[in-house]
Amino acid sequence: MYKYLLFDLDGTLTDSGLGITNSVMYALSKFNIDVCDRSLLYKFIGPPLKDSFERFYGFSDEQAELAVKYYRDYYIKQGIYENEVYDGIPDLLIRLKEKGKSIILATSKPEPFAADILRHFGLYGYFDFVAGATFDERRNKKADIIRYVLESFDITEKASAIMIGDRYYDITGAKENGLDSLGVLFGYGSYEELKKAGANFIAHSPADILKYL
Repeated sequence: MYKYLLFDLDGTLTDSGLGITNSVMYALSKFNIDVCDRSLLYKFIGPPLKDSFERFYGFSDEQAELAVKYYRDYYIKQGIYENEVYDGIPDLLIRLKEKGKSIILATSKPEPFAADILRHFGLYGYFDFVAGATFDERRNKKADIIRYVLESFDITEKASAIMIGDRYYDITGAKENGLDSLGVLFGYGSYEELKKAGANFIAHSPADILKYL
């Protein structure tokens, strides 16, 4: 049914929670903000970083930009590798390639970081295209990244593409571009979050995803 499969990265292909939250903790510490409960920072997984610092901590535009810089200082050196591939993902990607699907990464993570992560975990070769955010923030929202994918691949038949991710940003980004979406429950979003956002399908495991593709 679907030829073009757009995958989110964090919380969908890899469990990046430790590296992301450690990086956020490091950035917040520069503003004398200590967070003892790591789970409070899981909301940073998925959306654009600058928006998250502004929304969740009330940072000004200037403060948020500085926080993103601190975050990346830690992330580039260490946080990027405090990460692991979900069980079943490599097998899923193999099966999808055998079906002749075009597999595309669509992440709000900066594109070079995303490509490095895929290479580090031996997943890069499964992807036909890697689309991520730009460092200058001109392309950072999920809807914009999906639009970039559609334009880059000249995908005019929207019914041939689907977005797969774990947060409502993935689902709403797909809807804004007229695509179907599949939410996954092994990441950081809940069933209620994904259904409320309007996911067409919901998968409980990587193997479960195959039923819909």
